[in-house]
Amino acid sequence: MVEEIIYSAAHGVAQIRISRADKKNALTASMYAALADAIVRAEADSAVRAIVILGSQGAFTAGNDLQEFLQDPPIGLDRPVYRFMAALAGAEKVVIAGVAGLAVGIGTTLLLHCDLVVAGLGARFSLPFVNLGLVPEFASSLLLPQLIGRQLAGKHLLLAEPFDAATALAYGIVSEVVDNAEVDTVALEWASRVAAKAPGAVRETKRLLKPDALLIAQRITAEATVFSAQLSSQEAREALSAFVEKRAPRFDV
Repeated sequence: MVEEIIYSAAHGVAQIRISRADKKNALTASMYAALADAIVRAEADSAVRAIVILGSQGAFTAGNDLQEFLQDPPIGLDRPVYRFMAALAGAEKVVIAGVAGLAVGIGTTLLLHCDLVVAGLGARFSLPFVNLGLVPEFASSLLLPQLIGRQLAGKHLLLAEPFDAATALAYGIVSEVVDNAEVDTVALEWASRVAAKAPGAVRETKRLLKPDALLIAQRITAEATVFSAQLSSQEAREALSAFVEKRAPRFDV
C-alpha cells in the first residue's frame, strides 16, 4: 500500500487515512489503487465491522491530482479510480467518512456512497467538473438530484458553486457537523458504536437503506464513458491546463 494511504484495524474498526498533506491530499492513480485495496481488505476481514475514511492535516481531499490527469488521463474502466468506486459502492460493511477542510470533486461524490458522514465546521465541498471541461462521476449525476432535487443539483454540477458544512447538513450529504478538531474523534466513536452492534442486523439494515445497486453501477459506467470522452477532448485539456497554469481558460466558440 502506498505511503499516502494509511490502513489500520483494531477493535472492529478499519481506519483508512489519506495522507498527502503537501498536495492537500490530492489523489493519484496509485492512491486510488491503495484505497481500493484497503476497502477490499477491510471487507475480507471478519473482525472488521465498520470502515472509517479520514483525511489529514486539515483537508479531506482536494480531488484528483490534475498534473497526473494531464500526463496520464484515466481513460477506461480498468483504471484504479474505477476499482476504488466499485469497492466503495459495493461495500457491505458500514462506511463512515470524517471530513475536515476541502472535499473537492470525488472528495464530495464519494460521500454519497458512505453510510454516515461527520463534517467539521470548516469543511468546504465542491463539484468543479464542468470548470475542468469534465462531467460528474461516481453516480453523482444520479444520486445528487435524488437527494437534493434537480435544480439544486444543477447549481452545484452546472454552475460548480461550492457549499459549506451547514449546507451539506441541510442537503443530507452529511449526518452531523462538529468542531473541526472533533471530526476524527466523532467518526471513530460512531464506528465503535456500529462495531458493537449485531453485525447481521447492521449489514441488512445497510442493504435496505441503499438505493438500487444495479442502477448505481450502470450510472457509474455511463458517466465513465462520457468522462473519458471529455477527458480526451481539447476543451478539457485547455481547462485543465488553465487551472494548473492559474489562468482563465480560452474556449473557441
